[in-house]
Amino acid sequence: MSITHTTPQNVAAADEILSEEALAFVEALHEKFADRREELLDQRETARAKAAETGTMDFLPETREVREGDWKVAPAPEALQDRRVEMTGPASPAKMAINALNSGAKVWLADLEDAASPSWANQVDAIANLRDAARGTLGFTSPEGKEYKLREDVPLAVVVMRPRGWHLPEYNITVNGKTGSGSLTDFGLHFFHTAKQLLENGQGPYYYLPKMESYLEARLWNDVFTFAEEYLGIEHGTVRATVLIETIPAAFQMDEILYELRDHASGLNAGRWDYLFSIIKYFRDAGEKFILADRSAVTMTAPLMRAYTDLLVQTCHKRGAFAMGGMAAFIPSRKDEEINKAAFEKVRNDKTREAGDGFDGSWVAHPDLVPVCQEVFDGVLGENPNQVDHQRPDVDVTAEMLLDVPSAGDQRTEKELNANLYVAIRYVAVWLSGNGAVAIHNLMEDAATAEISRSQIWQQIKNGVVYTDTGNTATRELVADALDTQLDVLRGEIDEENFEKWFVPAGRLIADMVLKEDYPAFLTLSAYDLMEGSK
Repeated sequence: MSITHTTPQNVAAADEILSEEALAFVEALHEKFADRREELLDQRETARAKAAETGTMDFLPETREVREGDWKVAPAPEALQDRRVEMTGPASPAKMAINALNSGAKVWLADLEDAASPSWANQVDAIANLRDAARGTLGFTSPEGKEYKLREDVPLAVVVMRPRGWHLPEYNITVNGKTGSGSLTDFGLHFFHTAKQLLENGQGPYYYLPKMESYLEARLWNDVFTFAEEYLGIEHGTVRATVLIETIPAAFQMDEILYELRDHASGLNAGRWDYLFSIIKYFRDAGEKFILADRSAVTMTAPLMRAYTDLLVQTCHKRGAFAMGGMAAFIPSRKDEEINKAAFEKVRNDKTREAGDGFDGSWVAHPDLVPVCQEVFDGVLGENPNQVDHQRPDVDVTAEMLLDVPSAGDQRTEKELNANLYVAIRYVAVWLSGNGAVAIHNLMEDAATAEISRSQIWQQIKNGVVYTDTGNTATRELVADALDTQLDVLRGEIDEENFEKWFVPAGRLIADMVLKEDYPAFLTLSAYDLMEGSK
């Protein structure tokens, strides 16, 4: 075999997950698709440079026939017909996996990407947990003796696994001397260990695909799925994928992405932070009209966000695919019912908007939000499992509408600068220590939050933004002082040992992300070198 790997010592099932047969499959995926992956990643920067130079973007003329064609994706399997509530969260540790499966949600987005800290131990443990969940044997006993097990009195959530994006590596796998792909490793291990068992359960190997920037990247995933099905002798079309439209170029290629995956497609998802992060990243050199307002002020009702979500629903339903709504990230307080009351009302209003717009379901980050989301979608769907028949002929979205960043407002405050620094440092510190989903100020934060936070600060410095609340100008000196202040705040909240071990390097990393002249494409790529157990 030309594949080599390391084995995490603190994962009981590591030898089973990293069996010779499983690694042979992962090796085959790399040998067939790794070079194409690298070529497509190179094409991303070429496309971005063109967009930055022209200061615009448009629907692709070369794929007009696809957009105007009369075609649909394959019908959804029975297990994915009803997705009105989807729980999101990491698949490691086992306790969180069990809570998600037991949550009452129709679907669990088992996350090996943005809500996961991708140490090798975490990634392998996540696969083991998903394998055991498929077998019905997943269980966990806490050090205090509390037992967690899968419920038998309610249907468990259907698993839709999110592997890492094409851009992320897996340093613990090498094939022909090259660093492995996080995407191919996550997918390969999960598919190999669960696909046949899931089919026996009346479900199947289902995936959420993140961070794609072109229909050619969707074509690569489709070819991976076809190869994998043939490799294990599984019927073509068994794999089903929902694509997160969380980059600005993907928003211009929704039809094309579904078309490339049409035998394997299940739907598209509309996110928020990664989408806004992508707008900043793509147009960071394109002048003032692309300077985003405070991230907390950019709601899903802003015209550019309405254009994005309306187009997504219209495209999905025209093609027979599901349109999935965004995240309700609120984490209920155990101490303050007033916070809960206000937040639950906000969540209800957001889900009501989505259901009314035609979405077939939506995401929540905490089990307590499942009943809220379900009640809203029950009120619209009734006995129907979805509303794919809710077409949107009223929608007519132009390129200018998708790029109308000024429509989100011009509120840019120093208060938000400090909040962004606090959240980014705190999240990265916890991520480095091995936890990828973090509750901060009653919101579940993941890597997307840190990305939009640090990108917004870099953009403000680049353009010399004048803060509307203080009149101060965003400079490297001002931001460096603000970063030191937020580190002092965090020092007062964290014990000294953990502060020095995790928060000091996190602060250095965020400082590097926001203060350097050149914009780093992904925070997590730089953070890999600092993470415990990533290599």
